Amino acid sequence: MDNERNSRRFESVYSKKVRAGKRRTYFFDVRKTKGNDFYLTLTESTKRFNSDGYERHKIFLYKEDFNRFISSLEEVIEHVKTELMPDYDYDEYTRRHEEYEAELAERGDDEDGDEPRPEVEEDDMSW
Repeated sequence: MDNERNSRRFESVYSKKVRAGKRRTYFFDVRKTKGNDFYLTLTESTKRFNSDGYERHKIFLYKEDFNRFISSLEEVIEHVKTELMPDYDYDEYTRRHEEYEAELAERGDDEDGDEPRPEVEEDDMSW
C-alpha cells in the first residue's frame, strides 16, 4: 500500500527516452508532485561493463529554472560547436544511431526490452 502511494506521489506524466550508443540511455521524465506541480528528471543510465546492472545519475529540474537551464545549455553547446570544435561532424553519431536502429529492426531485436526504467525513490525528493 505504501509503495503504491509513493508511485502515485511522483507520477510520470510524460517521458522521452534517448538511446546514446550501446551502453548509455537518457531519460527525460515529467513528473507530478502530490501538490499537482510538475518537475523534470533527467537521468543518464549506463550499462556497467563487469556486471548486469546499470549505473544511474539523475538531475531534478524545477519549473522556475527551465528558462535559465535551456538558455545556458544552448549557449554552452553553441560555444563548443563554433569555438572549440567547429570542424567536427556533429551528425556523425545521428547517422550511426540510425544505422544501429535499422540493424536492430532487421534482426528483430526489441531495443526497449533491455533498459529498465529508472524510478524515483521517496528519498530522491526533498519536499
